[in-house]
Amino acid sequence: MELLIVTVIIALFVVITVLKAVRIVPQARARNVERLGRYHRTLQPGLNFVIPYIDRVYPMIDLREQVVSFSPQPVITEDNLVVEIDTVLYCQVTEPRAAAYEIANVIQGVEQLTVTTLRNVVGSMDLEKTLTSRDTINSQLRGVLDEATSKWGLRVNRVEIKAIDPPKSIKDAMEKQMRADRDKRAAILSAEGARQSQILTAEGDKQGRILRAEGQRTAAILESEGQSRAIDQVFQAVHRNDPDPKLLAYQYLQVLPQLAQGAGNTFWVIPSEVTSALQGVSKAFTEALPRSSTTRQEAAGSSAADEEVARASEAAAEAVADAQKADEPGRLGAAAPQPDEPGRLGAAVPQPESFPGPEQDPDQAQH
Repeated sequence: MELLIVTVIIALFVVITVLKAVRIVPQARARNVERLGRYHRTLQPGLNFVIPYIDRVYPMIDLREQVVSFSPQPVITEDNLVVEIDTVLYCQVTEPRAAAYEIANVIQGVEQLTVTTLRNVVGSMDLEKTLTSRDTINSQLRGVLDEATSKWGLRVNRVEIKAIDPPKSIKDAMEKQMRADRDKRAAILSAEGARQSQILTAEGDKQGRILRAEGQRTAAILESEGQSRAIDQVFQAVHRNDPDPKLLAYQYLQVLPQLAQGAGNTFWVIPSEVTSALQGVSKAFTEALPRSSTTRQEAAGSSAADEEVARASEAAAEAVADAQKADEPGRLGAAAPQPDEPGRLGAAVPQPESFPGPEQDPDQAQH
């Protein structure tokens, strides 16, 4: 019985000794080993053997890159403003022995070193420069921390500032300034848009007026050319037919009724030449008219044309009589003609109901 108990105790001792002699280290981990109180070696990832009861194995050290976030720290800027700066650190243990024996708590040491370095860097900048110079602050922090932590077996890969929080009063002032700047830019853009719109509108009106003026000029030129050609053709036709003054006097009398047209005409002036024109027309219809070269080639008119000529002669005679009556002094308030100007009628007389004289049938009015 006693032998069995001793055997079991020896077996347990052997098992515990074997377990203490074998150490399995995971990947990206490391463990420091002290032999008799002194650093002996660092266990690498995989299966490792140590001497039980003589070698002391310390806890594992993580060799992967670590992300350490620090709480916001108050920092005073150059213009005496207190801002809260929140930083995050990316670091990695490169030497497990230095990380275990050079500093007691490597994370706490890095945090305090970050705070002091941050205060030194930000203390030389004003608030506006601090808010716009994050890259500069990050690079300076990384340089200082990497140099200081190299003897601790730690490598600082990156330092980032997560947030910079100025005081609430400064935030309100900054918001007002930002709002004023945006309102200013909006007003400038609106004014530039209105200016550009007015410029484009003015240019459009200018182009439109130029085009309309060119169109009116072209139309006037074409109209003048048309009138010129029409006058030239009429003039050539008149000269080809060889008119005499009696025909021109007759045409002159045909224009006289147009003087009385218009709803607002209450009186019209009879030209002084109307009497002589009427006498010339009357004489033209009572006497034989000389024929032109064109009319000599044509045959004589029919009897109906002779009757129309006679009727036109009577109408002209009546028009002459009415004109002579109009020349009498005192009729319709007209002034008597002067002795040295027997044929001039310069006075204005009221418009008669019909002109030139007594009623005529349509055929006579056409001739």
